[in-house]
Amino acid sequence: RIVKNDQSSRPSIVERLINTFDFSMEAMLMMLKDKGMVQAIPKSPGFRANIISDHYAAEPVMQDFLKFYSHLREISRAEFQRSSEYRRHVKMTAMLDSGPVEVDIDKISEYYHKSRVFAEFIKQIVMGGEEAKALPTIDMVQLLESVTAELDFNKGRGN
Repeated sequence: RIVKNDQSSRPSIVERLINTFDFSMEAMLMMLKDKGMVQAIPKSPGFRANIISDHYAAEPVMQDFLKFYSHLREISRAEFQRSSEYRRHVKMTAMLDSGPVEVDIDKISEYYHKSRVFAEFIKQIVMGGEEAKALPTIDMVQLLESVTAELDFNKGRGN
Protein backbone atom coordinates (compact mmCIF):
# COMPACT_ATOMS: atom_id res chain seq x y z
CA ARG A 1 0.00 0.00 0.00
CA ILE A 2 1.48 3.34 -1.05
CA VAL A 3 0.83 6.24 1.29
CA LYS A 4 0.73 9.87 0.23
CA ASN A 5 3.04 11.85 2.50
CA ASP A 6 0.68 14.36 4.12
CA GLN A 7 3.28 16.01 6.39
CA SER A 8 1.26 15.18 9.51
CA SER A 9 1.55 17.30 12.64
CA ARG A 10 3.97 14.88 14.33
CA PRO A 11 7.42 15.20 12.78
CA SER A 12 9.02 12.01 11.52
CA ILE A 13 12.61 11.11 12.24
CA VAL A 14 13.55 12.25 8.72
CA GLU A 15 11.92 15.64 9.33
CA ARG A 16 13.82 15.97 12.60
CA LEU A 17 17.08 15.31 10.78
CA ILE A 18 16.10 17.96 8.22
CA ASN A 19 15.45 20.37 11.10
CA THR A 20 18.98 19.69 12.37
CA PHE A 21 20.34 20.75 8.99
CA ASP A 22 18.01 23.77 8.82
CA PHE A 23 19.07 25.13 12.22
CA SER A 24 22.74 24.47 11.51
CA MET A 25 22.56 26.22 8.14
CA GLU A 26 20.75 29.16 9.75
CA ALA A 27 23.64 29.51 12.23
CA MET A 28 26.12 29.40 9.34
CA LEU A 29 24.18 32.04 7.43
CA MET A 30 23.94 34.29 10.49
CA MET A 31 27.73 34.12 10.80
CA LEU A 32 28.14 34.94 7.09
CA LYS A 33 25.72 37.85 7.47
CA ASP A 34 27.67 39.18 10.47
CA LYS A 35 30.83 39.07 8.31
CA GLY A 36 29.03 41.00 5.54
CA MET A 37 29.23 38.08 3.12
CA VAL A 38 25.45 37.65 2.90
CA GLN A 39 22.95 40.49 2.71
CA ALA A 40 19.87 38.65 3.98
CA ILE A 41 18.91 35.20 5.17
CA PRO A 42 16.07 33.81 3.06
CA LYS A 43 13.15 31.99 4.66
CA SER A 44 13.19 29.18 2.10
CA PRO A 45 15.37 26.22 3.15
CA GLY A 46 16.23 25.57 -0.49
CA PHE A 47 17.52 29.10 -1.01
CA ARG A 48 19.49 28.89 2.25
CA ALA A 49 21.17 25.70 1.06
CA ASN A 50 21.91 27.33 -2.32
CA ILE A 51 23.64 30.30 -0.66
CA ILE A 52 25.84 27.99 1.41
CA SER A 53 26.50 25.82 -1.64
CA ASP A 54 27.57 28.87 -3.66
CA HIS A 55 29.72 30.20 -0.84
CA TYR A 56 31.45 26.83 -0.33
CA ALA A 57 31.44 25.69 -3.97
CA ALA A 58 35.08 24.59 -3.79
CA GLU A 59 34.56 22.50 -0.63
CA PRO A 60 33.60 18.89 -1.49
CA VAL A 61 32.85 18.09 2.18
CA MET A 62 30.22 20.83 2.37
CA GLN A 63 28.81 19.88 -1.03
CA ASP A 64 28.41 16.26 0.12
CA PHE A 65 26.50 17.40 3.22
CA LEU A 66 24.24 19.61 1.10
CA LYS A 67 23.51 16.73 -1.32
CA PHE A 68 22.61 14.59 1.68
CA TYR A 69 20.30 17.35 2.96
CA SER A 70 18.61 17.49 -0.44
CA HIS A 71 18.21 13.70 -0.35
CA LEU A 72 16.54 13.87 3.08
CA ARG A 73 14.14 16.54 1.78
CA GLU A 74 13.26 14.33 -1.19
CA ILE A 75 12.53 11.39 1.12
CA SER A 76 10.39 13.58 3.36
CA ARG A 77 8.22 14.80 0.47
CA ALA A 78 7.93 11.48 -1.36
CA GLU A 79 5.07 9.04 -1.35
CA PHE A 80 6.08 5.97 0.60
CA GLN A 81 5.23 2.40 1.43
CA ARG A 82 5.45 0.92 4.92
CA SER A 83 6.47 -2.63 5.74
CA SER A 84 7.15 -4.71 8.87
CA GLU A 85 5.76 -2.00 11.14
CA TYR A 86 6.26 -2.57 14.88
CA ARG A 87 9.15 -4.99 14.28
CA ARG A 88 12.93 -4.72 14.20
CA HIS A 89 12.86 -4.85 10.41
CA VAL A 90 10.49 -1.90 10.03
CA LYS A 91 11.07 -0.24 6.69
CA MET A 92 9.82 2.70 4.68
CA THR A 93 10.26 2.66 0.94
CA ALA A 94 10.20 6.20 -0.45
CA MET A 95 9.24 6.56 -4.10
CA LEU A 96 11.74 9.12 -5.44
CA ASP A 97 12.04 10.27 -9.06
CA SER A 98 15.39 8.43 -9.21
CA GLY A 99 13.76 5.21 -7.97
CA PRO A 100 12.67 3.63 -4.70
CA VAL A 101 14.81 4.21 -1.60
CA GLU A 102 14.48 1.83 1.33
CA VAL A 103 14.90 3.41 4.76
CA ASP A 104 15.20 0.98 7.66
CA ILE A 105 16.53 1.31 11.20
CA ASP A 106 20.14 0.82 10.10
CA LYS A 107 19.80 3.47 7.38
CA ILE A 108 18.15 5.93 9.80
CA SER A 109 21.01 5.33 12.26
CA GLU A 110 23.47 6.17 9.48
CA TYR A 111 21.44 9.29 8.59
CA TYR A 112 21.33 10.31 12.26
CA HIS A 113 25.10 9.95 12.62
CA LYS A 114 25.75 11.99 9.47
CA SER A 115 23.32 14.71 10.65
CA ARG A 116 24.98 14.85 14.05
CA VAL A 117 28.40 15.16 12.42
CA PHE A 118 27.07 18.00 10.25
CA ALA A 119 25.68 19.89 13.26
CA GLU A 120 28.98 19.59 15.13
CA PHE A 121 30.91 20.42 11.95
CA ILE A 122 28.93 23.67 11.51
CA LYS A 123 29.27 24.46 15.22
CA GLN A 124 33.06 24.28 14.90
CA ILE A 125 33.03 26.52 11.80
CA VAL A 126 30.73 29.09 13.42
CA MET A 127 32.70 29.13 16.68
CA GLY A 128 35.93 29.60 14.72
CA GLY A 129 34.32 32.32 12.61
CA GLU A 130 33.11 34.30 15.62
CA GLU A 131 36.67 34.77 16.84
CA ALA A 132 38.02 36.10 13.54
CA LYS A 133 37.10 39.31 11.76
CA ALA A 134 37.20 37.57 8.41
CA LEU A 135 36.04 34.09 7.59
CA PRO A 136 38.79 31.73 8.74
CA THR A 137 40.50 29.34 6.35
CA ILE A 138 39.46 25.85 7.40
CA ASP A 139 40.67 22.47 6.23
CA MET A 140 37.20 20.94 6.05
CA VAL A 141 38.44 17.39 5.50
CA GLN A 142 40.56 17.58 8.64
CA LEU A 143 37.70 19.20 10.58
CA LEU A 144 35.30 16.47 9.43
CA GLU A 145 37.73 13.76 10.56
CA SER A 146 38.20 15.49 13.92
CA VAL A 147 34.46 15.91 14.53
CA THR A 148 33.72 12.31 13.53
CA ALA A 149 36.47 10.97 15.78
CA GLU A 150 35.27 13.07 18.72
CA LEU A 151 31.65 11.93 18.30
CA ASP A 152 32.74 8.30 18.00
CA PHE A 153 34.89 8.65 21.11
CA ASN A 154 32.03 10.22 23.09
CA LYS A 155 29.68 7.49 21.87
CA GLY A 156 32.02 4.89 23.35
CA ARG A 157 31.99 6.75 26.67
CA GLY A 158 28.20 6.79 26.75
CA ASN A 159 27.80 10.51 25.92
